[in-house]
Amino acid sequence: MRLGSVDIGVFVAYIAGIVFLGVLASRKSVNTKRDYFLAGDKLPWWMVGGSIVAANISSHHFIGVIGTAYARGFVAMTIEWGAILIGFNALLWIFLPFYLRNGFYTMPEFLDRRFGGGARIVYAALILITYVFVEISAVLFLGAIALNSLFGIPLMACIVALALFTGVYTIIGGLRAVVWTEMFQLVVLIAGGLALSFATLHAVGGWSQLTATSGDWHLLLPATDPDFPWTGYLGSLLCISTFYCAANQFIVQRTLAAKDEWHARMGVVFTDYLKFLLPLIIVVPGLLAPRLFPNLDKPDMAFPTLVQNLLPQGLIGLVMAGLIAAVMSHLSGAVNSCTTILTVDFYLPYINRRATEQQAVRFGRFMGGVVVVLGILWASVLVKHSERPVFIYLLNAYGYVTPGIASMFLLGILWKRTTHAGALAAGLLTIPLSVAVEYAAPMLPGVLAQYITPFANRTGIVFWTCMGVCVIVSLCTRAKPEAEIRSLIWNKESLRLPLEMRGQMRGLRNPTLWWALVTAAVVYMYIRYH
Repeated sequence: MRLGSVDIGVFVAYIAGIVFLGVLASRKSVNTKRDYFLAGDKLPWWMVGGSIVAANISSHHFIGVIGTAYARGFVAMTIEWGAILIGFNALLWIFLPFYLRNGFYTMPEFLDRRFGGGARIVYAALILITYVFVEISAVLFLGAIALNSLFGIPLMACIVALALFTGVYTIIGGLRAVVWTEMFQLVVLIAGGLALSFATLHAVGGWSQLTATSGDWHLLLPATDPDFPWTGYLGSLLCISTFYCAANQFIVQRTLAAKDEWHARMGVVFTDYLKFLLPLIIVVPGLLAPRLFPNLDKPDMAFPTLVQNLLPQGLIGLVMAGLIAAVMSHLSGAVNSCTTILTVDFYLPYINRRATEQQAVRFGRFMGGVVVVLGILWASVLVKHSERPVFIYLLNAYGYVTPGIASMFLLGILWKRTTHAGALAAGLLTIPLSVAVEYAAPMLPGVLAQYITPFANRTGIVFWTCMGVCVIVSLCTRAKPEAEIRSLIWNKESLRLPLEMRGQMRGLRNPTLWWALVTAAVVYMYIRYH
């Protein structure tokens, strides 16, 4: 693919603008941990929701989800809409009040208060492995594919350039710089996604050609499907979505930086609306691409192929700027979350308990650089092993770590009898059990192997096993006194805002009203296209 001068101008202007905005936001005084890691607790609801989605939507959506839709069809919607029904509901109605009312910086802090330091370390280690070897590296790799197709620059050079451009303002400015750039990037990625969707619709003959394919739209596939079995909802989607949306530093950190609990809750509801609409923009081109280009070598080539063949000059630059916006916003959020956990959950409690605010910030910036380098190194590994759609690689990789994490958080907040030993057992079991089930599945009798081999079913088996082990070990060990954990166990009262904020819940300012509308829309789509 070759860019015209107009496209190059649009693309370069975007890169220059986002780096300038990031550096400008970084110049604001960052003197304390809450300034650097939580943007000074000053985010309004629209920035909370917008930054969550901008951080979440990345190259694995533009390239990975379009590629998955090209290969598998409408079921590519499952992960996004399932997150609304499961993950963000868990965050909004179960976890969020406890995170905010206890003043946490990180998710491991919740586990430390609920159980003890061992659970905190297990979670922090699992999540850092996930960010470096799943989030950062895969996003760098997919972004590099797009840049390589545009400019012909070697993949490794693209990976390094993306990492460095994003790392500069993220490491210097912390969450404030991350959020401000994410809001600008959200506008660009929406504009780019709409441009590609309308161009693809025009190329196939209009909206009627899209609706003509609706007979093949299915959100629930057979239990033996290798990627999206309906049984995955009983385990893999439940645990992955709960982890990703409700126990994931990368996502939840933005709600912790909200002005108050009302803004945090409205931010999550705003996220639901964006998560409902954005996949429509992203999946539509993937659904229609087989009609235009039926013989692509790899599904992940659907996005660059559509851009190259369908868009006029100027719009190519805009769409590619939207892709890079998604890459940079996702990277900046992941790097910032890594630095937060490394500082708050390792450096301050175990390395330098007497560290000043400035020392904590300095350490966070240093570790940000280390995380970027590790992401680059693992992305280079993915360059050599990229046969399957990378979006499927991401889901499969999450299946290794999320069962134990989801068990620790769900049982920790919902069952007061859960003990530290039980939580540790679930967390430590998740990876070895996942590996064991994966390698044992092909050796089982035919029908049984068909059901266990799909990663979604494997993840569900591991999740419920971790839950069961946590319960058994907890019943055999001593729990903390109820007085110590009362503020960390879910109850009906936690559904209500604090008394001083309840006046904000009236009429159209009631988050529950807006939540009900978007949830009803998602449920309708599942009923209509089951």
